[in-house]
Amino acid sequence: MSRRAGKIAEKIEALKDDVISFVRTCSSEDWKKTCRWEQWPVGVTACHIGGGHFTMDNMIGMIVNGEKFPQLTMDQINEISKKQAQKLSGCTREEALELLEKNGTRLAAFVEGLSDDDLDRKTHMAAFGGEVSTEQFIEYVIFQSGGQHLESMKAAAGS
Repeated sequence: MSRRAGKIAEKIEALKDDVISFVRTCSSEDWKKTCRWEQWPVGVTACHIGGGHFTMDNMIGMIVNGEKFPQLTMDQINEISKKQAQKLSGCTREEALELLEKNGTRLAAFVEGLSDDDLDRKTHMAAFGGEVSTEQFIEYVIFQSGGQHLESMKAAAGS
């Protein structure tokens, strides 16, 4: 394990804990409120983080292993997310908590095992308009985008 990977894994655990804490304290009324950024209910957005963002270990592994990376545009990614949100429309608080805990813990453990070379490995990503390192991918998908979802849920709930 590299020191950098360990710090990133700690940040993933912290984000996971923050989302779980929010989900646990979110009222039933707030769970159904619509997040402005996503236009999804709070509950669907929480499930999206747990079942989408925290399942990126496969894509991270593709970068690390030098495999052909899917060349998706941001519009395609947004469409995939929209379809996932429709499938998650009945997601319960318990399901969200399970996805967040299980997948967040697994992702952190996976990232913790990466080397500095793994974090520096690059791939071309159409959505980002060029080359992106494993660490940059994690930063954007997990921390920036996942963090935006958390802030959007909090804003919808008035927290």
